[in-house]
Amino acid sequence: MASLAMKITLERIALFQFTPKHSAQARAMLDWSLEQLSRESGVSVDAIARFEAGAEVLDVTRLALAYRLEAEGLVFFPGFAPGRGMGVRGSAPDPVGRADFAMIE
Repeated sequence: MASLAMKITLERIALFQFTPKHSAQARAMLDWSLEQLSRESGVSVDAIARFEAGAEVLDVTRLALAYRLEAEGLVFFPGFAPGRGMGVRGSAPDPVGRADFAMIE
């Protein structure tokens, strides 16, 4: 039970910290196009474009983007541009392996 509570807490933190602006900034830092982030995360190009434009997307979609970018060593904090973590990797580097992957837009 504690691990489920921890997972939910970590996902809520990731959702709060990862913004549409972060997504665009992270892609620029990595020199990734929308298409490359789509391939890497399993999220459609349309959903990424909508998210970065400020439209609502499913939480699982936002998590897939955040976790994939975190897997590249990026960290996200509200009000700041993405930064490089000190050897930090995301908690779910492979979004396709998530149990809720079928819900990703």
